Amino acid sequence: MTNIPHIFEGQGGRFITSPKIMIEKIRKIKAFVFDWDGVFNDGLKSENGSSLFNELDAMGTNLVRFGAWYSQNRMPQILIISGERNPQAIQLVKRDHFDAFYFKIRYKIDALNHFMEQHNLKPDEIAFFFDDALDLSVAEVCGLRIMIQHKGNPLFQKYVIDRGLTDYVTGSVGGQHAIREGCELILGLSGLYDTVIDKRREFYPEFNQYFLERSQVKNKFYTFQNNQIEEVEI
Repeated sequence: MTNIPHIFEGQGGRFITSPKIMIEKIRKIKAFVFDWDGVFNDGLKSENGSSLFNELDAMGTNLVRFGAWYSQNRMPQILIISGERNPQAIQLVKRDHFDAFYFKIRYKIDALNHFMEQHNLKPDEIAFFFDDALDLSVAEVCGLRIMIQHKGNPLFQKYVIDRGLTDYVTGSVGGQHAIREGCELILGLSGLYDTVIDKRREFYPEFNQYFLERSQVKNKFYTFQNNQIEEVEI
């Protein structure tokens, strides 16, 4: 672990929580939660309101999920919580067999509480990737917080850091592989990175078994309607 923090600091990452404490936090993680706009992308939307993701970040989510599966002998939960119904988010959730996508829910903490109740999870078992003000109710309670950097919000970053609402701020900005950075950091601090890449390269038998189990995960989609969070068909 000795060189891992220096590698990420060399890329511009900032440890708000010490790496040693982050390692203890990571050991408890059973679920990965991602905001969408500004996290998987730079927040820029097309004329139809869609925003993209890239495959380097998607691979990052897959690797960190495999790492948790390998080390815990169980499939971790993974989900997206977004204020919008984004077609590209739906595509990723379906393609990579995420557990859930919560969209158009005004208070994101309500979505997180709903998911934790359904899966018997505790807040300190959640890793959260986020970037902006609407995410802070979730960042306030989660066990591990990765803040995606943006160049245009230095005062917001100061606000989050001063109030202890993040453990790490990425060196990469949203839309330029910041998720991949955060996922590699988690694997690196866990001491799992080389093993995960080795097993992914070899494919059989571990990654193949993970892949088969991942393919059995059934997507669920939720939104706020009828004064409550409800599952919807997409």
